[in-house]
Amino acid sequence: MAIVTPIETAAGGRRRLALANPATREPIGEIEVQNAHDVAEALAVARKAQSDWAARPVAERAHYLTRAVQKLIDRQDEFVEVLLRESGKPRAEILMMEIYSACDTLTYYAKHAAEMLHAEKRHLHGFMRFMKKLRIEYLPLGVIGVISPWNGPFILSLDPTIQALLAGNAVLLKPSEVTPFSGKLVGDLLEAVGLPTGLVSVLMGDGETGAALVEAGVDKISFTGSVKTGRAVAEACARQLIPCTLELGGKDPMIVCADANLDNAAGAALVGAFLNSGHVCCGTERVYVVEEVADAFTEKVLERVARLRQGSRGEFDVGAIFWDQQLEIIEAHVADAIAKGAKLLAGGRRNPNLDGLFFEPTVLADVNHNMLIMQEETFGPVLPIMRVADLEEAVRLANRTDYGLGANIWTRDTRGGCELARQIDSGSACINDMSITYGVLEAPFGGLKNSGVGHVHGPNALRAFTHAKPILIDRFGGKATAGLYPYTFKNEARMQRLIRMLYRSPLGRWLS
Repeated sequence: MAIVTPIETAAGGRRRLALANPATREPIGEIEVQNAHDVAEALAVARKAQSDWAARPVAERAHYLTRAVQKLIDRQDEFVEVLLRESGKPRAEILMMEIYSACDTLTYYAKHAAEMLHAEKRHLHGFMRFMKKLRIEYLPLGVIGVISPWNGPFILSLDPTIQALLAGNAVLLKPSEVTPFSGKLVGDLLEAVGLPTGLVSVLMGDGETGAALVEAGVDKISFTGSVKTGRAVAEACARQLIPCTLELGGKDPMIVCADANLDNAAGAALVGAFLNSGHVCCGTERVYVVEEVADAFTEKVLERVARLRQGSRGEFDVGAIFWDQQLEIIEAHVADAIAKGAKLLAGGRRNPNLDGLFFEPTVLADVNHNMLIMQEETFGPVLPIMRVADLEEAVRLANRTDYGLGANIWTRDTRGGCELARQIDSGSACINDMSITYGVLEAPFGGLKNSGVGHVHGPNALRAFTHAKPILIDRFGGKATAGLYPYTFKNEARMQRLIRMLYRSPLGRWLS
């Protein structure tokens, strides 16, 4: 994420922000902070565009996404350069996490959205099945406000935007002020494939713009970001009685069992902790390894860490810290751990050989839950390893957190691993892989506790951008309801006999 510096402006003038590359400190550009008036104007335009869009079949909406895939492939080098300048991460990670994921997401939802949003006929129970027919229509909510983060600035802006669009909504997208140009790529891409004007507006700005969007009168907010801001968004949405989806932080545990393949586990621990410079909400932030294999596992981790290359040009494995404020949090967590007795095995400092915001891939041992590194989200390239006596202790400690996003378990016993996964308080879990559930579009991805509300993938997540409207049809033109009055003692006696006949015998259960 870029380094952001406010630009002095004349009194009453528009606020402006200057951005610089976090890896090289070279200037990237400037943005003007949009205010509540700008948001209101964009909302008015979106409402007009949305009504026509909602009338189109889902398949027609999906056709724009199919074209977007081809356009993205054609322009991928251009998009990579924008993402590289704002994040400083390796090109390989940009291609994997942003471009590939975007192509996959666009293709998947373009193919399956019509099926997911198709009106449903549901069978009714009891005598109702003979009298009524039920149909569920998935109707758009209207205009969706999307507030996206800086750690996956393109894909995490694109994903909720296209789901909302496919469901028939318009979108006001507000990307992070630290990666505004990466977020704006979503608007550029959709404009390039001829999406109707006003249907998607990208709002540039910081917290002022985001707060204005939340209060503007949209019909739902989709927010990805910190717990603190997510809580404020939830409170604002509750006051307005509008729904919200919150994908917040994580403190994901990794449990290494005695029978684990330690080579694979060690390699995955590095990916879980250092991928995207550690800026992954479901990245590995805590490792619990059983005593009998702790030494061997740690040794294999350190062997791999020693081979990691950190840089900003050419071939390298770990890039810059995206944001200067996040770097300060990472440093504070590591310093707190060392002060409280943790053993530094690798890294632990800013990289003295690089000029940008680089923190060396760090491994800590002898950690405990009195340390910030085991309590709060570090969101950086730090791998704390804690020895445990057994798996019971590992699960107990894994659950000692206010977060509950993901978890990963390493064992050759798949059945036992699944049982451990069920015991961990997390929104998802992976066996013998880092937490990659977000990339599995069929899976509902979301968190427990402070990690969020709702899901961002799977059929129900797409439908969460709609109102599920039941339409009930009487098979006989309403004759039974029309003849309900007058109430008589004879009718009461008939109803009592019906209740006894149904629910004092298996008949009622059978009909249900």
